[in-house]
Amino acid sequence: MSELTFDEWKKLSNKITFRNKAFINGKFVDSISKKTFDSINPATEEIITSVAECNEKDIDAAVKAARTSYEKGYWSKMPPAERKAILLKLAELIRLNLEELALLDSLDMGKLVLDAVTIDAPGSAMFFQWHAEAIDKMYDEIAPTGPGDLAMVTREPLGVIGAVVPWNFPLDMATWKASAALAAGNSLVLKPAEQSPLSSLRLAELAIEAGIPEGVFNVVPGFGEVAGKALGLHPDVDCIAFTGSTPVGKLFQQYAGQSNMKQVWLETGGKSPNLIFADCNDLESAVNMSAFGIFFNQGEVCSANSRLLVEKSIQKEFVIRLIEKAKETQPGNPLDPQSKMGAIVNEEQTNRIVSYIEEGKERADLVTGGNRVFIDSKGCFIQPTIFNNVNPADTIAKEEIFGPVLSVIPFETEEQALKIANESEYGLAASVWTDDLSRALRVSDNLHAGTVSINTVDALNTVTPFGGVKQSGYGKDLSLHSFNKYTSLKTKWIKYKT
Repeated sequence: MSELTFDEWKKLSNKITFRNKAFINGKFVDSISKKTFDSINPATEEIITSVAECNEKDIDAAVKAARTSYEKGYWSKMPPAERKAILLKLAELIRLNLEELALLDSLDMGKLVLDAVTIDAPGSAMFFQWHAEAIDKMYDEIAPTGPGDLAMVTREPLGVIGAVVPWNFPLDMATWKASAALAAGNSLVLKPAEQSPLSSLRLAELAIEAGIPEGVFNVVPGFGEVAGKALGLHPDVDCIAFTGSTPVGKLFQQYAGQSNMKQVWLETGGKSPNLIFADCNDLESAVNMSAFGIFFNQGEVCSANSRLLVEKSIQKEFVIRLIEKAKETQPGNPLDPQSKMGAIVNEEQTNRIVSYIEEGKERADLVTGGNRVFIDSKGCFIQPTIFNNVNPADTIAKEEIFGPVLSVIPFETEEQALKIANESEYGLAASVWTDDLSRALRVSDNLHAGTVSINTVDALNTVTPFGGVKQSGYGKDLSLHSFNKYTSLKTKWIKYKT
C-alpha cells in the first residue's frame, strides 16, 4: 500500500511523462491525420496532455500490424512456457510502476488515487499473473471414439482481437481483456475510452519491455463513433470484446453483421439490486457495504448496487444509518489520501447525473446529497445522494445513472422483493443480506443476475467469472471461462488401421 501524502502525490504528478501517441507495431506514432484531442483532469478542469486522435486509417494500420504478428506466429505459436514467462514479467513491471499507473488513472478520470494504487493497479498485475499461470495448465482433449479413430480437440487462438474498454476503470478493464486474449495467443488492438487513454498507452510500453513482440499489443486512442466503429466494422478483426453501455454494445452487434460476422462479447449496463432482509442481524455491515456498493468510484461502476431494496420493518433505521454513512463519504481532491470520493469523469457525465437527480426530486424523497460541489472552486464533483421511498417504475430506479445516486425501495415480502429486483432490463449483479441460509440460496437461485453476492456486495475475484444476462450482455471475463471468448475449438480426426 502506498503511503504517499497529498503533497507527495501532487509532486509526483508534476514529474510524470504522459504517453500520448498511438502505439502501433511496437512504436509510439502520431495519428495519420495528426489530429489530437485533450485529456482533461475532471478534478481541476486542467488539460493534462493532448492525445493522438485515431481514425479509420490508424485502426487499419493497427489491425494490419496485429494480423502480421499473428500470422507470422511471433506470439501465437510461441511455446506456452515462453508466453507465460513474458506475461509474468509484465505483471511484475506493473507492480514496479504501481504509483505511476495509479496516478495516470486518477488524473485522467478522477478516481481516488488511493483506490487506484491499492486496488486497481495491483489487481491489473494479478490479472496478468493469473492468466499467465493458466497458459501451461490447460490441456487439449482426446474424444472417446472407437477403434481405428483418433479425434483430437484443440483450443486455438482466434487471431486479431479488438478490445474496446470504458473510462471508469481504465487500467483494470484493459487488463481484463488483454490478459486473457494475449494468454490465449491472440494479437490485440485496444481502443481505450477517449476520456481515459493514458494508462493503456503506458501499459503497451511495458508490454514491449516485458518481451511481447511488436505488433501483438496495439493501442489506438480516439473517439468511439470513429475509431471504435472502425474497429467494429473492420473485416480483418476476428472478435470484439466490449465493456460499456448497452446502446453502444448493440451497435457492435450491428457492426459485426455489417462486416464479417466477427464474434462480439459484451459486458454492458447494470442496475444492480441490493436486497436487505429484516433477518440480517449485522445491519452495520449491511449499511457499510451498501454505501460502498453505490459510492465506491463515485458510483461509476457497471455493477454498482444502485437499487437498495429494504424490508419495510427495518427501512427507517437502515436509511438513518445509511444517511450518516453518506455524510462521511464526501468528495475531495482525488490525490488527497483523506478524500472519500473522487471526481466524476467529465462535465458531460456530471450534467447527466444532475439531470437524473433533478428528476428524482420530483418523484421521491431526497434524504441526503443531491448537489454538485466544487473543490477549490473547480471540478466535477457530486455529493453522495440518497432517494427514499422510490417507486420501482421511476426513471431513477430503472435507468443506469452511473453516479453516486441510490434509490431506496421498500418491500414487505420475499416474493415482492424478487419481483422488483427482476423487473429490470439488466442482469449484471445482485446482492442479498440475510442470516437465513435457505432464504439466501432460494433468493439467489431466483435472481436474474450473473453474480449474486450474499452478505456482501459486488463480490469479485480473478478465479470467478464476471458477466451478465439480459441487456447486461453475455460472455465472461476473468477465470478460466474467459478463455472461451478468445479461442476456438478445432477437431482433428484421424483414421488408422487397427
